[in-house]
Amino acid sequence: MLRLSFAPMTAPAMHDSYASLRISKYRWFILSLMLMTVATQIRGVVVAWQVYANTHDPLSLGFIGLAEALPFISSALYAGHIADRHDRRRISLAALAVLFGCALALLALTVRVRVSVWPFYIVIFVSGIARSFLQPARTALAAELVPRALYPNAVAWRSSTWQFAAVLGPAAGGLLYAFGGPAWSYVVDATLMAASLAALAAVRHPPRRVEVLHHSVRDSLAEGIRWVRSQPIILGAMTLDLFSVLFGGATALLPIFASEILHTGPAGLGVLRAAPAAGAVVMSVMVAHGRPMVRAGRALLLNVGAFGACMVGFGLSRSFALSLVLLSVSGMVDTVSVVVRSTLLQVLTPDALLGRVSAVNAIFIGSSNEIGEFESGVTAKLLGAARSVVVGGMLTLAVVGLTAWRVPSLRRLRELK
Repeated sequence: MLRLSFAPMTAPAMHDSYASLRISKYRWFILSLMLMTVATQIRGVVVAWQVYANTHDPLSLGFIGLAEALPFISSALYAGHIADRHDRRRISLAALAVLFGCALALLALTVRVRVSVWPFYIVIFVSGIARSFLQPARTALAAELVPRALYPNAVAWRSSTWQFAAVLGPAAGGLLYAFGGPAWSYVVDATLMAASLAALAAVRHPPRRVEVLHHSVRDSLAEGIRWVRSQPIILGAMTLDLFSVLFGGATALLPIFASEILHTGPAGLGVLRAAPAAGAVVMSVMVAHGRPMVRAGRALLLNVGAFGACMVGFGLSRSFALSLVLLSVSGMVDTVSVVVRSTLLQVLTPDALLGRVSAVNAIFIGSSNEIGEFESGVTAKLLGAARSVVVGGMLTLAVVGLTAWRVPSLRRLRELK
C-alpha cells in the first residue's frame, strides 16, 4: 500500500531521472502537451494585447479570465465524472478538437475589418468549457500511461515540459504579434493545435476497464468531493495554491506593465509572460534529476511564501531587468508547489476517483488563474496595477502563514512515496 511518510527514509535505491520518458506512449503524450501549451500561450498573449489595445481598460483584461473561468467551474465536476466513466483519451481528443476550432474562430474574427471585443469573449467562453473536460481527462490519462512507482518522475517531466512550452509560447506570441500581426499569430496557434491532436492520437493505449456503478451523477460527484474533504493534506495543498494564485498572480496585468509602467511594447509583454515559465523550467529539471524531497510540506510552504514575496517585489519594481528576475524566481518557487500537489494527487487517489478528484483540483487551481485575473482586473481598476500586485503578494504571505498554522499535517509532510 502506498503511503505518505512522516519519517526519514532508509538508503535510497538507484534513481533513473529519465524513467518515465523511456515509455513511448508517454513521450507522445508529453509532445502533445507541449504543442498545445505553446499554442494556448501564444493565444493568451495575442488575445490580451488585442483586447487591451481596443479598450485601454484594466477591467477588460479581468473579463478575459472571467469568460473562461465561469464555464470551467460550471462544467469541471461533471467533466470529472465523465473522465471516470469513459475513455479518457477520446475525451482529451474531443476537447483538443474544440480548442483547435477556437483558434480558427479567433483567426476569422481577426481578419474581419472591424469587430468588437465581445465575440472574443464568446470564443474564450467556449474554450473554457473545452478546457474543463480536457484537464481531468488528460490528468487521469497521464496516470494510466506510467507505472505508479514512476508518478513523481512523470509529474516532474510533465511539469518541466509544460513550463518549457510556457516559456516559448508567450515569447513567440509577443514576437509574432509585433512582427506579423494577430492573424499570423492565430495561424501558428491553429497549426500547433492540429499537431497536438495528431500527437495525442498517436498514443496507443487501450482504454481501461470501467466498473459499471449504478450511481446517479449527483452521487458520483459527491463521492469525489467527500474523498477530497477526508484528506487534510490534499485539501490543504489545494487551498494553499488556490489563494496564492488568486491573490498573487500578476499575469493578467502584464499588458499594463508592458505598456504603461515598463514601456516595452508587445515584444516585451511576451518576454514578461515567458519569464515565470523560464524559471520553472530550471526548477522542474532540477526536481526531475534530484531525489525525492525529504521535507515536502515545509518546501511547499516556504516556496509559496517566496512566490508571494516575488509578487510584492514585482509590483514595486520599475526596472525591466529586475522585473524579469522576480518573475523568473516566482516561476521557480511555484514549480515546487505544482510538483508536490500533483504527485500527492496521483499517489493517493484511487484510479476510479482520479477524474473526479482531478476535476476538484482543477476548480481549486485551474479556475483560480482565471478568477485571479478577474480579481486583478477589478483591484487594478480600483487601486492601480502596481498596488494591486503588491497587495496580492502580501495576502499570499498571509495565506501561507494561516495554512501552516491550520494544517499541521501538511507542515510535517516528508517524502512522497
